[in-house]
Amino acid sequence: MELSDSNASAIAERFKALGEPMRLRLLQALRAGECSVGDLAERTGGGQANVSKHLQVLLQQGYVDRRKEGTTSWYRITDPQVFTMCELVCGGLEEELDRKRKLLRRRKP
Repeated sequence: MELSDSNASAIAERFKALGEPMRLRLLQALRAGECSVGDLAERTGGGQANVSKHLQVLLQQGYVDRRKEGTTSWYRITDPQVFTMCELVCGGLEEELDRKRKLLRRRKP
């Protein structure tokens, strides 16, 4: 499959949104269901302003959706495939760590 420059840029932006640990923690917190910004701040240990900033990026990239109820914003996952991507990466990391452990054991006298 060939990628146009604009498609490649859009895909890169989606991946870039996942390159921030706080955003990954927010996605994980939302895995259980819809949460308010305050709930997410409490669950992730982040400040409300910081959490809101990261949620905005996830919203722009289509990973989450938002609804307003009075003065409260509620977020939910809109792209559950993000968890499949994360699990693939985590599995790859586990394999890499196992490989490095085996190499270290072989080198020990």
